[in-house]
Amino acid sequence: MIDAGVLTPEDHVELIDGEIVTVTPQKSRHATAVCLAETALRQAFGEHVNVRTQLPLALDPTSEPEPDIAVVAGSPRDYRDAHPSTALLIVEVADTSLLFDRTTKASLYARAGIPDYWLLNLVDEVIEVHRDPQRSTDAPAGWRYAAVERYGSRDRVAPLARPDRFIATQDILP
Repeated sequence: MIDAGVLTPEDHVELIDGEIVTVTPQKSRHATAVCLAETALRQAFGEHVNVRTQLPLALDPTSEPEPDIAVVAGSPRDYRDAHPSTALLIVEVADTSLLFDRTTKASLYARAGIPDYWLLNLVDEVIEVHRDPQRSTDAPAGWRYAAVERYGSRDRVAPLARPDRFIATQDILP
């Protein structure tokens, strides 16, 4: 669409289930949370993975979201010719997009089999950890996460792929 002149490189959009969705500009708290989460996840995972910030994830032919953070296997050069199609962990930071990230994006990531989806809920100042993807006829993409837990400022949470590496929620939330 950029080649055809419909979109420009400056347009902030994502492909979600065949629809082009406009992404709102980030506010300062959102950007701070992305930076804090990226730093914490790089420390937790070490050098054995690629922590990608706001880069495309080619989930299927109709969906190419750009999650705030995607932790994927391998190194950056492994994705020189194609975006990753899965992730060990996806993190979205939500303030104005909370409902969309909690429903549509969660369903999309569950359908793609992403085992661990964290929603940094800036409205309530908690981390919502979504796990155990399952089919669901009432979810937007036909899938949902069966387990959702909320972690407050005094809690710690570990990624499924690194259960030995706990991250304090206060280190991620701005």
